[in-house]
Amino acid sequence: MADSELGLLATRRLLPLFVTQFLGAVNDNLFKNALVILIAYHDTSSVRGAEILVTLAGAVFIFPYFLFSATAGQIADRFEKQRLVRIVKLWEIGVMLVAALGFALDSIGFQMLVLFGLGTQAAFFGPVKYAIIPELLAEHELMAGNALIEAGTFLAILIGTIAGGLLILAPHGPAIVSLLQLALAALGWCASLYVPMRPAASPHLRIAPNFAAATWEIVAYAYGHKTLRLPLLGISWFWLLGIAYLAQFPNYAKSILGADNEVVTLFLTIFSIGIGVGSLLCGRLQRGEVSARLVPLGALGLTLFGLDFWLAGQSAVPGASLIGAVQFLGTLGHWRIVVDLFAIAVAGGLYCVPLYAIMQARSESAHRARVVAANNIMNALFMTFAGVASAAMLAAGLGIGSIFLTLGLANIAVTVATWRSTHPRK
Repeated sequence: MADSELGLLATRRLLPLFVTQFLGAVNDNLFKNALVILIAYHDTSSVRGAEILVTLAGAVFIFPYFLFSATAGQIADRFEKQRLVRIVKLWEIGVMLVAALGFALDSIGFQMLVLFGLGTQAAFFGPVKYAIIPELLAEHELMAGNALIEAGTFLAILIGTIAGGLLILAPHGPAIVSLLQLALAALGWCASLYVPMRPAASPHLRIAPNFAAATWEIVAYAYGHKTLRLPLLGISWFWLLGIAYLAQFPNYAKSILGADNEVVTLFLTIFSIGIGVGSLLCGRLQRGEVSARLVPLGALGLTLFGLDFWLAGQSAVPGASLIGAVQFLGTLGHWRIVVDLFAIAVAGGLYCVPLYAIMQARSESAHRARVVAANNIMNALFMTFAGVASAAMLAAGLGIGSIFLTLGLANIAVTVATWRSTHPRK
């Protein structure tokens, strides 16, 4: 990591927000992966039913973004953001109390409601988080700040998924997970108290009671600005890819590779580290320049390594019993999968960090949170589509490999589109 990035992280302008975001992301993924592992490895009555339920769990978490992002964006522009961060973190504590009850009741249906609550909390936090970054940092610091936030987010995903996957299957796992979730939520609230205060961007804004009309208005405003279309569509495509890959890792490991939850955790670890590496590499290569010059390169990497990831899985032959991470890595052919997965993630970091910085830099300060909300709405549509389409493909009898092949082929068009957008004909 560059010295300037380390110095930026050491300041109060970024550190409290970084810690608040980091702990929240750990908590979200601790719960989500614990639930996914319970579904995938405890419910053995129907393999295909478990696959579909795991896939739909991701859609349940994402759906509140579509419902509440417009209102969240208006609120984030209307009120002082540090206060909103504190309120959102208090909501997280309440949701974690309900999650603990859900684990005690051993009810998957109840925990799906908790997923919806966590998605709601995240929907309100997103516009505040991304809109306050340009208020705390100078424009030449945006690329480094976003690189740190994205790297930290995926490091948190790594920690949360590892902890969730390992702890939930341990003796008294649900109780341990519940206590840890409450502790993380409380620490996150404490960190939120130190986020610097900034004046409200649009203090006289009227909060529209009709969320459907507000959603349409916010999206229309954002997409009415030509300079915002590339980052908004590009970021949404990134999250479609991300949710499609992440949601299928448990199914892919168990059904295609014949591997246990250790390999699921290994995949998530590789993916999270790769995104972090790609994000920090992007921050260094851009050297403070807010531009999309690395986006086509990232898109190309997503395409090439995504297609090879699909090909590598085609030759896998699962054994009679599930293998662990050590056995998986002990097979030379599996290293192709590992390299492909890491390269996909690095390319994702190179692809998404410039788009976030461009979105922030090109948004008017009085409308920035609503632009972020429009981005979240589109992200939700793309990710919900990914979850529903993947579940439909599985229900239709198509294999998990078909999902990865479809993603790779579709990304060819995205690669061409990003190149043309960043290299217009003269």
